[in-house]
Amino acid sequence: ETKKERKYVVFASNNIIQENMKFNGIYNDLISGKEKLALVGLGYVGMPIAVEFAKHVPVIGFDINETRVNEYKNGIDATNEIGDAIQNTTVDFTADPKRLQEAKFIIVAVPTPVKDDNSPDLKPVKGASALVGQNMQPGTIVVFESTVYPGVTEDICIPIIEKESGLKCGVDWKIGYSPERINPGDRVHTLTKIQKIVSGMDEESATEIKKVYDIVIKAGTFPVSTIKTAEAVKVIENSQRDINIAFMNEIAMICDKMQIDTDEVLAGMNTKWNALGFRPGLVGGHCIGVDPYYLTNAAEKLGYHSQIILNGRKVNDSMGAFVADAAIKQMIEAGMAPKKATVVILGITFKENCPDTRNSKVVDIIKHLKEFDINPIVSDSWADPDVAKKEYGVELTEFKELPKADCVIIAVGHNEYRSMSMMEIKTLFKDGLVDEEKVLIDVKSIYRMDELRASGMSFWRL
Repeated sequence: ETKKERKYVVFASNNIIQENMKFNGIYNDLISGKEKLALVGLGYVGMPIAVEFAKHVPVIGFDINETRVNEYKNGIDATNEIGDAIQNTTVDFTADPKRLQEAKFIIVAVPTPVKDDNSPDLKPVKGASALVGQNMQPGTIVVFESTVYPGVTEDICIPIIEKESGLKCGVDWKIGYSPERINPGDRVHTLTKIQKIVSGMDEESATEIKKVYDIVIKAGTFPVSTIKTAEAVKVIENSQRDINIAFMNEIAMICDKMQIDTDEVLAGMNTKWNALGFRPGLVGGHCIGVDPYYLTNAAEKLGYHSQIILNGRKVNDSMGAFVADAAIKQMIEAGMAPKKATVVILGITFKENCPDTRNSKVVDIIKHLKEFDINPIVSDSWADPDVAKKEYGVELTEFKELPKADCVIIAVGHNEYRSMSMMEIKTLFKDGLVDEEKVLIDVKSIYRMDELRASGMSFWRL
């Protein structure tokens, strides 16, 4: 007999499988400590959720990465999302999927990247679904937080879990969706302070899921009517942000050609009450640079071809090359041969004060410079050197080991770069260069225009 058949025999013999299994007691059982909650995926999203829930209920934290799990057990948080709290958390960390059998409420928070052709890569979600199905007890509620296009949870995840578990969704277990809204590196808009979208496959599951998340979400939960609606909320809110930044990036390119300072234009525009406050920049990371592709891919399958979203993506994906071209032009105007110049790039993470390098658009700057036989030296104290090497083939150099430069590109607005004075910036350049021969590229517009002009250096900022 198969493993699944043995499961059925055991479950049936204990009268666990019932036609009208009740799920509305899970919240009370969690609060009382009778049942456990499990997190599948302990990255930038799953880890904060696990730690926060562990303050109130028993939590099992599962990840397939044993190295990461061991780090957590030893009080080391490589994501930097939890900090010292990792040393005191009661989360029961494990890389053993069988431990999921102990939980009655399972949250799945695994990555949802895109492939090289920008189509959705659902391998992590499918893999997590299989693991959950293989190690799930009847009476469990499963909630996905991974960002997906509408329909994935019900059309893809449910069949996999049913197949692996031999249990019927809606009868033996139930499912819901609550999109993550964690902003890596943000110490203001933290998990408990962001209103949470919640949904379930029916009224019973939706009510119980809301009650469970209300345990930790101080800002409150926002129930929506269907799982597909909740899935749509996530991809659309990030697509909206992506489009607005694309507009700002296009404005920056136009202003650059007109020799107008974009930052000054935006400062003036933002004096109006209904200005949206978006700024130009490199759009990477695990959400904004990825989620629009999930939405447009799903729409194309239904016969609708995006007119706005994909064009916004095209603009944002071009910004790395635009910055690299600006640096080359600035070097030429400063009288140097770019191929012979020493170019230093500060920052490779996708955003400031965060170690996350996923989908970093700084890499596009590096690639474009290399097309012109320019091999920049990259430094970033926030990033993991092993990850940068493995994912992008980029060797990171310690800041104190950087060679003197002809051109410095400050690509990420880490606090340590923002705190540097113009005199400190000048120490990064080669001795013997006069100020106008020193090229500074300020991608994040960290420095004021009057500071840059007073420095005497050749500069450009996005």
